[in-house]
Amino acid sequence: MFSPRGVMMLAHTVHDIQVFKRHVHANRCNGVDNEWLEPAQAKEFCPPLNIEDNIRYPVLGAALQRRGGTARHDAVAWGYARAADALGVDIIENCEVTGIRRGPNGAVEALETTRGVIQSRKVGVSAAGHTSVIMRMAGVHLPLESYPLQALVSEPVKPIFPCVVMSNTIHAYISQSDKGELVIGAGTDAYTSYTQRGALHINTHTLDAICELFPNFRRLAMLRNWGGIVDVTPDRSPIIARTEVPGLYVNCGWGTGGFKATPGSAHVFAWTIARDEPHPINAPFTIERFRDGYLIDEAAAAAVAH
Repeated sequence: MFSPRGVMMLAHTVHDIQVFKRHVHANRCNGVDNEWLEPAQAKEFCPPLNIEDNIRYPVLGAALQRRGGTARHDAVAWGYARAADALGVDIIENCEVTGIRRGPNGAVEALETTRGVIQSRKVGVSAAGHTSVIMRMAGVHLPLESYPLQALVSEPVKPIFPCVVMSNTIHAYISQSDKGELVIGAGTDAYTSYTQRGALHINTHTLDAICELFPNFRRLAMLRNWGGIVDVTPDRSPIIARTEVPGLYVNCGWGTGGFKATPGSAHVFAWTIARDEPHPINAPFTIERFRDGYLIDEAAAAAVAH
């Protein structure tokens, strides 16, 4: 499920260099084997990379995590599902939630679904881009905005790309799948929407930058593209908390980083549901912080502002 190929983050400006070196030093102080590469070293690690200075986004250096890599989303999801099933968890597929029933005291009582009513005194909602839709069924309004997020893949080619490369300045990343496709993605679209089509200009802007950074790929045909919905909070940090409705809990607001956060967030979310109190790690990540002004500005943790 996981391929450790190394993850390289490109620096294109003096500000990028300063920020990434700070990240490298901070990671090393915490025992993470992060390192800084000069442009020639970056090209040695990733030969297709263009380090000439006559492009719009010249490569001035890169931060490298050699143990980083890619994980196949579907394989990870099925792995969790099989493990949960083996532990006795009931996984009901094709079962849309249509309502959340609340009792006379306002607490959660049951879920209404397309396959019948499920009685429950505790409900945990983790529905990514549609979290706010589900929560409104219980009368809870969250400070979330939902955006389309696009990705696309090229026609398959023989192994040519040895790592994952991210360019946060231009909001683009690229890696090669086991099937040989070049997997390319960008930042979120600029508008809120529940459509999964996305806007073409986001992809073309990303491909313009990719073709400058990797000229060898200019003649590759794009095979397909798709879009998903991500939920974003005002401070770009997640919400993992109890709600004002007794028995209703929510894990949301991960933006584009939810997949990577799955194991850790699930651990503290399960703790919160089981004990009806937050784990020390997620204690600050409440809904009330937006009312009280205790925002958590950690957008730099993902190196992009979403």
